[in-house]
Amino acid sequence: MVGDAGDLSGRAAVRDIVDRCDPASRTWIAEAIRTVEADANRSADTHLHVFPLPPEWGIDLYLKDESVHPTGSLKHRLARSLFLYGLANGWIGPDTTIIEASSGSTAVSEAYVARLLGLPFVAVMPASTSPEKIELIEFYGGRCHLVDDPSAIYAESRRLAAECGGHFMDQFTYAERATDWRGNNNIAESIFEQLRLERFPEPAWIVVGAGTGGTSATIGRYARYRRFQTRLCVVDPEGSAFFGAYADGDPGRTASGSRIEGIGRPRVEPSFLPSVIDRMIRVPDAASIAAMRWTRDVTGRGVGGSTGTNLWGAALLISEMRARGERGSVVTLICDGAERYSCTYESDAWLATRNLDIAPHRAALDGFLKTGEMPVS
Repeated sequence: MVGDAGDLSGRAAVRDIVDRCDPASRTWIAEAIRTVEADANRSADTHLHVFPLPPEWGIDLYLKDESVHPTGSLKHRLARSLFLYGLANGWIGPDTTIIEASSGSTAVSEAYVARLLGLPFVAVMPASTSPEKIELIEFYGGRCHLVDDPSAIYAESRRLAAECGGHFMDQFTYAERATDWRGNNNIAESIFEQLRLERFPEPAWIVVGAGTGGTSATIGRYARYRRFQTRLCVVDPEGSAFFGAYADGDPGRTASGSRIEGIGRPRVEPSFLPSVIDRMIRVPDAASIAAMRWTRDVTGRGVGGSTGTNLWGAALLISEMRARGERGSVVTLICDGAERYSCTYESDAWLATRNLDIAPHRAALDGFLKTGEMPVS
């Protein structure tokens, strides 16, 4: 007689077995992972440009150009990582609809990867998202679901995923864990490798913005793991909750939300790790847009608003280094290109309707190149 599961006698117990192995699904997942990795293998690493500073300063500024990815932004790296994470966890299968909450660039990149894999894609975005980004998502076969309240994108994404049996990628939760921060050609490893032959190969500062917090988490962890003394500065636009949370240690902080697409959030996202950040700088929106246009005029490279935020922060740090008589290097990112913002940040009419006066900030940046000094923020 066979005993039941609670029988503690010497008789053999019944062992229940649940087998969910689906060979066809595993074969599809393996091919999907190969496809995503092959796409990465076809793409050369992004360039590290030198920003023209007066040589007598003894400070070098580098721009890591993430706009040259196939989908034109830093978020291409994140999209690949999120898809690989979802595939490896068994969350994405051959019939899965992919849902993402995004301010635009992540959705563009995820729409591209979803098309590679033949999967439907829906981007849940604020209605204020630039029309250029919406057009790109639709170009890659995605569908845009716009909401008036930016804080509603999370709940709406979960609702849509539940309604269609899809997978909510949730970049704001998984960005910091989907990327291998110890290396594997992540952005931090790439930066340090490209600096290897420069005169200051270990930068004094790396400057980035935070949208999900994934990039700052990766760079901060990697610098500690490799025992570098490089410090991490996160620049945050006005209207974002991150800076206030970092300043007072309150992860429950909320804010109105950012006008600088791609960075800043109305809440503190789960992927934002303040413990790996050495300093934060809050940047006015007008300063971000002034620095965006200034960068184009100085370098000939059209960049987006979040890159302007980065450059404003980098200029402040370099000004401080000069005041202390320090030499060294600073690295920041070109997150995407100006072509995505022709109707917004590149438009003087758009600025006027929002009472954004960039002239004083532009004058400060022009003065910085002449004197090495920035106004105290």
